[in-house]
Amino acid sequence: MSTHKENFIIDETGTRIGVVLEIADYRKMLDDLEELETLRAYDAAKASDDELISFAAAVAEIEQSRP
Repeated sequence: MSTHKENFIIDETGTRIGVVLEIADYRKMLDDLEELETLRAYDAAKASDDELISFAAAVAEIEQSRP
């Protein structure tokens, strides 16, 4: 269950167009998103027929692909 308070930005018609987050909630979301991306990449790698590479080579490849 979520315990954060939602603060929406609305336009003149009452349509929600944005959200204001507490910094702690924002950072937690970013951490959770990074973990989810890691899990998805792991699942994709396990499901593929690609050749195996060392952990060090994989980390280097990931680091090169980051902005």
